[in-house]
Amino acid sequence: MARQPHQAPENIDGLITIFLTGDVMTGRGIDQILPHPSEPVIHEPYVKTALGYVSIAERASGPIPRPAEWAYIWGETLTELARRAPDLRMINLETSVTESDDFWPHKGINYRMHPDNLAVLAAAGIDYCSLANNHTIDWGYRGLVETLEVLARAGIAAAGAGRNSREASRPAVLPIAGKGRVLVFSCGTPSSGIPAAWAATEDRPGVNFLPTLSESTAGKIAEIIKAVRWPGDIVVLSIHWGGNWGYRIPAEHRAFAHRLIDEGAVDIVHGHSSHHALGLEVYRERPIFYGCGDFISDYEGISGNEAFRGDLSLMYFVTMDPAGGRLVRLELVPTRIMNFKVHRASTKEARWLQEVLARESDDWGIRIESHPDLSFSVRWR
Repeated sequence: MARQPHQAPENIDGLITIFLTGDVMTGRGIDQILPHPSEPVIHEPYVKTALGYVSIAERASGPIPRPAEWAYIWGETLTELARRAPDLRMINLETSVTESDDFWPHKGINYRMHPDNLAVLAAAGIDYCSLANNHTIDWGYRGLVETLEVLARAGIAAAGAGRNSREASRPAVLPIAGKGRVLVFSCGTPSSGIPAAWAATEDRPGVNFLPTLSESTAGKIAEIIKAVRWPGDIVVLSIHWGGNWGYRIPAEHRAFAHRLIDEGAVDIVHGHSSHHALGLEVYRERPIFYGCGDFISDYEGISGNEAFRGDLSLMYFVTMDPAGGRLVRLELVPTRIMNFKVHRASTKEARWLQEVLARESDDWGIRIESHPDLSFSVRWR
């Protein structure tokens, strides 16, 4: 099932609207409820079958359909996407898509989705997947290469991993009819759990791995981007960085994002890895999302870190002006995953998310305004 082109919004104003999320993990338990599940055997210390995660979720929230239709896991995401009609739909795909059995030894967690289940991404019209994360090579280099091939056959763009370092560092170029181009560079850091051994080399597959976030690293990335950027391009840096839990933004993350914006290289910083939404910033009229949280996962019913509400997430709708690369509008839709399906957040849940975002972003002059439909508008100085 190849991805179908999006219907263009009626009001063409030259602006480009991008839908972003954080981590979309369609492997393991999610894969098991889809029409073509992988072999369920996994190599974790405590859970030996991916079906165990389905059972844990069902004990917490009730029955989950099997096999689920392709659109099932997206739930109310699809209604919101149809209503807002973004020009581009981007995710961080935090799983390999492969039949490989070459699990990475001693890693502890290995996510994979069967290639015949890739239609689940087409069901949401996903245009682009970031692959520079700590699960892309969970099933070995063979699993990575198959992931690249499967996405390419489906017409879904990807960046951040490749058959060699040149391919892994190459951006995805996404033309928006009548409006311009969006360039997406994807990279990942050791702080997110990416093993250094996964770094792509001249003669080995891997991910676009950044050992440090130094000024020198930022300068090199800026040079690479500016060499391929055309006037009017919107450039996104999609980066897997930081730990899973906690709200503190490392100073080096802010400095790295600011440097790339100061250099005129990046217009949107799309950060992910955190299991919950982090604070956001608008710097020089460019948005920085330090962590977008988990959007789809099979963690439902697993205890620990409940105070962070990892089941709550956000749909980010980012509207940019390609003429100057500046942010025009930023709207958020709060969501909750339950029964392995995305739902709109309740009033209480939306208010909790609003308070957290406002608290964590206040120092940067951000205000989060709520609307009657429980969506948010972001205002900035």
